[in-house]
Amino acid sequence: METLSYEIVINAPSQKVWDVLWTPETYTEWTQFFGPGSVMKSDWTVGGKTYFVNAEGAGMVSTIDSLDKPNQIIFKHLGMVDKEGNEDIHSKEVMEWSGAFEKYILIDLEGKTKLHAEVQVDKEWKEHLDMGFTKGLEVVKNLAENK
Repeated sequence: METLSYEIVINAPSQKVWDVLWTPETYTEWTQFFGPGSVMKSDWTVGGKTYFVNAEGAGMVSTIDSLDKPNQIIFKHLGMVDKEGNEDIHSKEVMEWSGAFEKYILIDLEGKTKLHAEVQVDKEWKEHLDMGFTKGLEVVKNLAENK
């Protein structure tokens, strides 16, 4: 497991950047590089359930480990969910990466925001995530600065 980090400075206040990250319409826009039609479904409670799924409804089941709107959110990935909604949090494959964190930290720079994203992944996913975050955070920047 390795930790990947990404940062971008956005000429918009933290709340606007936060809204672009997590509003359903804009979430789907910036996460298209991870998978077209990506959606996040969350109860927005620490210890609750959050699903990161593709257009077919399959993906990851996670929980919010820490939440301080609009400054930070830390997700802990628990397992996989198939398109029928069945969760796998105990298989050998899942246990190899279960507990991995994904963090979004927004730092106020007097009207601008530094967005720092960090994710723990297996090396085999590095290239995919590098491309997804590099392109995706540019979309976040563009939406926050121009909407």
